[in-house]
Amino acid sequence: MATITKTAVLLALALTAGSVLAAAKPATQTITTLGGKFTFTLPKAYSADTLPSGKADDGTADTQGTLYANSTTKSVVIVAETVRNDGATIQDNDPQFLDGAVADFVKDQSAALPDFKKLGEKKLTYKGLGLRQVDSSATQGGGKTLNSTFLGGSGNHLLVIQAISRADDVKGHAQLVKQITGGK
Repeated sequence: MATITKTAVLLALALTAGSVLAAAKPATQTITTLGGKFTFTLPKAYSADTLPSGKADDGTADTQGTLYANSTTKSVVIVAETVRNDGATIQDNDPQFLDGAVADFVKDQSAALPDFKKLGEKKLTYKGLGLRQVDSSATQGGGKTLNSTFLGGSGNHLLVIQAISRADDVKGHAQLVKQITGGK
């Protein structure tokens, strides 16, 4: 569980660390995760930028991710997967794993972001794959944000997707979340 929250914190920090608009904009983007078990599309306005690999010393060495940024709306979607190396296998819809992942995520975000506030939580199922959606607000990248974080896992892979929007763009954030969840 700690690995999934370390990955989320690492990726949230990466959001503020560098330029995210360097990649060219493809016509459409289909994002495929967990070996094809969860896919979604983003509008063409999102530019993709591969995040740096994780580091062994903080437990994120097997983490790979991509940051998708929309310069017009100033919203971002961070998609990261990591390999769990403890020998445990995660079932596609494992309530114990998912509940633990949410608890660890909220604990770590509360510690990392002084004004982190959990606004809600949803249980989602996508073609048999269980996901948890944690909606929150916090100050990140120099301003107030709305965040929807999706946590999941399958086999030995952990998934974290963070959708981050400006706090004053409630409607745009809701549309972005619908894009990821397929309207669920």
